[in-house]
Amino acid sequence: MNRKLGGICHIALWAFLFLSPLTYWRGTGFNGLHYLMTCMQPLFLMIVFYLNYLVLAPKFFVHGKHRYDLLINVVMLITLGVILHYWMDFTNSIFIRNYHEIDVLGTITYIVRDSVNLGVFAAGATALAVARRWVTADQKLKETEAARAQAELTNLRNQINPHFLLNTLNNIYALTAINAERAQEAIMELSKMLRHMLYDYQQPTVPLRDEVDFIRNYVSLMKLRLPQSVDVQFSVNCKTCDLYISPMLFISLVENAFKHGISPTEPSFVHIQIDIDKVNRIVTFDIRNSNFPKTAQDRSGHGIGLRQVERRLELLYAGKYQWEKGLTDDDKTYFSRIVVDTNT
Repeated sequence: MNRKLGGICHIALWAFLFLSPLTYWRGTGFNGLHYLMTCMQPLFLMIVFYLNYLVLAPKFFVHGKHRYDLLINVVMLITLGVILHYWMDFTNSIFIRNYHEIDVLGTITYIVRDSVNLGVFAAGATALAVARRWVTADQKLKETEAARAQAELTNLRNQINPHFLLNTLNNIYALTAINAERAQEAIMELSKMLRHMLYDYQQPTVPLRDEVDFIRNYVSLMKLRLPQSVDVQFSVNCKTCDLYISPMLFISLVENAFKHGISPTEPSFVHIQIDIDKVNRIVTFDIRNSNFPKTAQDRSGHGIGLRQVERRLELLYAGKYQWEKGLTDDDKTYFSRIVVDTNT
């Protein structure tokens, strides 16, 4: 669209300049040959403009070789100014009755005037060439940054697969020693999640309802190995959930809650709440779990999942999300609350 508009502006400018000599013949009759010879002035303007715009400015000026650009332009402008003056003087002598030759002072004045007019177009062309270079460089920089961000995002998303599978398989492995029947159920839940990862996960965004089902399947899988004393709650306040969101954005937080918020001996809980504001297209993910501080010997948590979540939020929803996380005042509950604006 910008190129099309620029082309129209170029055509309009040169059409105006080439048609402007026609104003000389208002009410006096039109002479085609005289008009064509008068068009030498806009033709020289066009030559100077595009020589600077396409050749001199890109080759010399934008690379800091200002002296070469200035020297070439000065020689060209003076030369063309001299040629243009004598051409117009010759044209006028043919078509204008009682035309008198211009004296030396007048000749110098007209040459300077024509050279300055040509110089204005040379300066304008140089300015446009520099602006085009800046715009092009800025676009390339943005494209490079976008490609780098996309590569980083792809890498982060690929890291989630092995991280997620490792945690899930460890849970199923532990379940096989407790209850083989439940382990089979866990494998079925895992197959549902793998289907989501293989197909939906390849898209930049997925329907929120699919993401909700994925989290629900994971919660069901985790509940198979937990004792009845663990309070697990998962609620969603929207039935249709027709918003779209980046896949597996919240699963690392759910993994951490089950991995680090459950005690085998003390009462534990994991509460997950997803709220959807359909009017403003805002998704709020709130998860809370009991807090059991690690001992110095426990190195099971490396914070990989949280770093992945934070980086993906920055890449996908920069300036459009809020994330609050930490411990409650009594240090008994860890909470993580993410608010995402899904408007694109």
